[in-house]
Amino acid sequence: MRILNWGVDSAAAVTEDLYECVVGNFGQPDFWGRYLSTIPNVSEGLTLEEVQLIHDRGMKIMTIYNNFSAAVGERAGAVAARNAIFKARQLGIEEGSFLFANVERFFDTDAAWLTAWVETLYNSPYRPGIYADPDEGPFNAAFCEAAAANPIVRQQSVIWSAEPEPGTTTKQNAPRQFTPNRPDCDANVWAWQYGRDADECPIDTVLMENRLYKELF
Repeated sequence: MRILNWGVDSAAAVTEDLYECVVGNFGQPDFWGRYLSTIPNVSEGLTLEEVQLIHDRGMKIMTIYNNFSAAVGERAGAVAARNAIFKARQLGIEEGSFLFANVERFFDTDAAWLTAWVETLYNSPYRPGIYADPDEGPFNAAFCEAAAANPIVRQQSVIWSAEPEPGTTTKQNAPRQFTPNRPDCDANVWAWQYGRDADECPIDTVLMENRLYKELF
């Protein structure tokens, strides 16, 4: 039987108030997805104090890198990966953890960027993850092109799918079946953001397979 873990992600920093909001309205997360970088009007970057708070409350951290607005070109993909690695090291993110590139559906995206992201992380102490929408936008075609050209992309990367979106739920009422949408080619889709922008707290709700959860920080 497939073991699933439930959690949330947020652009806002995890404070005691936000944590209590989530626990009170949704349940205790197994993990919390957080961004590595502060980007004005987009995301607050993870801090050492926040890492401590999250771990003290019994949760793991899913790290997300989003300091880019297009995923085009080999050089840009490698630079993004190196910047993510630098940020992760600053925060003491454990080696072997996945770092997820935040590839939005409206980003220009190509195979060269995705390949460089995966290869650079594969050759580092960290592991390559990609948050993406396999239904809308250019990610599907770009990923399948990259995976066909380079087996490392298919074998080593893990995808966190943004589709479908049945909506946010409590932990208890999370989908019983793990049914994220997938690219049109073979891919390791191990996480699913099934609900976005909850009304009660500024979070999204996420399911992931236990094999990914075990590799979180």
